[in-house]
Amino acid sequence: MFTDTILLPFRECLPLAPDEVSRALARSSPSSAPGPDAIPNSVWKRVHRVAPHLIHDLLAPLVAYGSHPLTLKRADRIILDKPGKPSYDSASSFRVIVLLQTFSKILERIMNSRLSCVARAAGLLNPHQCGSLAGLSASDALTTLTHEVKTLQMAGRKVSTLFLDIKGGFDNVNPSTLCGMLRAKGVTPYLVSWTKSFLSGRSCRLMYQGSPKVFAPVAVGTPQGSPVSPLLFVIYVSHLHSEIPMGLSLSYVDDFGLAASSASYRRNIQILQKQYAKLKSEGARLGVCFSIPKTELIHWRTNRDRGPISNPPIHLDGSVFTPKNEVRWLGYWFTPSISTTPHFVKRLAKAQAAFVSVKRLSSPEIGLPPFLCHRLASSLLFPILSYGADAFVPTLHMTRKLSAFWHKVQRWTTNCFMSTPTDIVAVEACLPPLGLLLTYNLKRRLAHLRVLCSPPEINPAAARLPPSVQTPSLHRHSPDFRALSKKNAGSRLPLPWIQPRPPSKNRAHLPLDALPHSMLFLLGPDGLDALPVTSQHLLSDFYPEPPPGRSYPQLKLKCKNLLMEEWDRAAPDPARYPFPPSPKPHPFMGLDKFTAGRLHQMRSGKSYLRAHPSWDSDAPTTCPSCLSAPETFEHAILRCQAKEPTRTRHLQGVLDIGPDAPVWSSAALLGALARFIKSTATAYPPGMFSRPSSSTGSISSRSSNVVSFGYFMWSQES
Repeated sequence: MFTDTILLPFRECLPLAPDEVSRALARSSPSSAPGPDAIPNSVWKRVHRVAPHLIHDLLAPLVAYGSHPLTLKRADRIILDKPGKPSYDSASSFRVIVLLQTFSKILERIMNSRLSCVARAAGLLNPHQCGSLAGLSASDALTTLTHEVKTLQMAGRKVSTLFLDIKGGFDNVNPSTLCGMLRAKGVTPYLVSWTKSFLSGRSCRLMYQGSPKVFAPVAVGTPQGSPVSPLLFVIYVSHLHSEIPMGLSLSYVDDFGLAASSASYRRNIQILQKQYAKLKSEGARLGVCFSIPKTELIHWRTNRDRGPISNPPIHLDGSVFTPKNEVRWLGYWFTPSISTTPHFVKRLAKAQAAFVSVKRLSSPEIGLPPFLCHRLASSLLFPILSYGADAFVPTLHMTRKLSAFWHKVQRWTTNCFMSTPTDIVAVEACLPPLGLLLTYNLKRRLAHLRVLCSPPEINPAAARLPPSVQTPSLHRHSPDFRALSKKNAGSRLPLPWIQPRPPSKNRAHLPLDALPHSMLFLLGPDGLDALPVTSQHLLSDFYPEPPPGRSYPQLKLKCKNLLMEEWDRAAPDPARYPFPPSPKPHPFMGLDKFTAGRLHQMRSGKSYLRAHPSWDSDAPTTCPSCLSAPETFEHAILRCQAKEPTRTRHLQGVLDIGPDAPVWSSAALLGALARFIKSTATAYPPGMFSRPSSSTGSISSRSSNVVSFGYFMWSQES
């Protein structure tokens, strides 16, 4: 009788492989805030490097027995107030940040990989779910929605879309209901057991000023911030999807979009009300409901619609929702005519607001070095500005506005003058011109490449590609609304993807019909082979081994190399500016802001040196120190006789300042060059300081410390 109570490992469970632990640790951010254990991910990564078997030996029994121990189920919930709220009397005025134990996240990532492998095969996911799944993103949901809308509009139908948001989201997941779904689909018992163990017996403590910091039990919901919670939630709400005749039901995690089409907008309202009633009934069974304030309606229109505008509202749960002229969904702004200008106007406003705050960190004289300014520009400002460029294309007028802002960011990074040509400033800042990025559509083409490489069974956008496009499988979404349109003739017919796209009437082609043509330059005329979009261990049935040179990472690298080639062709003439473009920051950008700014200005040919062109064309160009030759960059650094004593003291190894000179890659030589510039006040603004004696060559201890700090930052980046 005693032996009956002993737990035994599940026979169906595959043993935990060491590479699974390595992959889970590789996806862990070292800067992620730890939970109650106060152990950051960097500690576990170091432990794994020293003793690779230790973490594996600790996690292997938990996987085999399908158990998640109580010691790993504790979490901290940080309570933060949302800014700008008129009152803080309700819980909705606060934001909760959940911090989980980092060791628990390692196990959760492993189980997330295993569960995602069987989720599609077991029918746990709907083909129109795009969030929290490998190889899918918000742009796939957007592309699918716009494609279906335009396809139905080409058939002469009126299209309307209702956007919904699940209230509460992860907090409403019932563990018993979720485990019942897994069992009903025949999921491996150890995964069901681990899911039940992971969701039950959890506890958390609230962290705010004066809180008791006592753990309390949590009975319902999946923990926010967990690697496996999004997948469990997507599985939980997969039953909310239903077929809409001549329409579409699409979701991204907890954001739903219901599209209906008919001969009139009023009929669309009736269809959407009926679908919402079904959705609400199924949601009540699962214990979820939809947020009324976040519900929005839009009636799509085309430029051919000449009749009176009809905007019937929709009545849901006693509330009236009128159609809007602008709707925000998944961070994208939609208009009835699917114009991209309102979206990029708002992205530009957000980027400008962020830039106002960021540029306070670094003024032209002091502050962050250009190296960190470059990092802020590329990792903060550019993502804000270009969000949506993977699916939307700005107009020419809008591109000019975006580029004007990007020029300000480049000048702030380098301290270059306003008179410096923009193509030179871009090379100095190591930030490609925005006009080139948007024209070349790097983000858009990478998104298109991901769609073409995705199996149509898991990507709704790939499932709507024309049959002539060679994809990893022949699967296509049914029904295909292209067949509904009687106007699909001539230029509107889907083109074979190996045929060049006609230059005229670009809007006549559907988004997913024209998508392969944007990748023709990259893939060539040989067709598309099966290309993996995620790791080989995920959904291996969809990912046969790709031929050499045709994998997704290799094509992604080729796409970036082609962008660099375009930048090289658009770079300044070497006779005017000899330095080549590079996306990596220059080593001297790790110097202090003022000294690095002197180098940027002198390299660009627009500085306080007298020989450089200025607004005053009659100003003398002779060097004020030696009065023997024009004060050029080379003369001021290497040739001026008045600075010879200081040059002998600091610049013993600097013999050339050309593009290939060692000074631009050596930390020691850059340090010597910085000390020389500070000692001689080279390229300083007139009257800023009295020029120091060239024989002293002294440099303050504060300046020396700044230079050393700059080199440390550069060496860290290298």
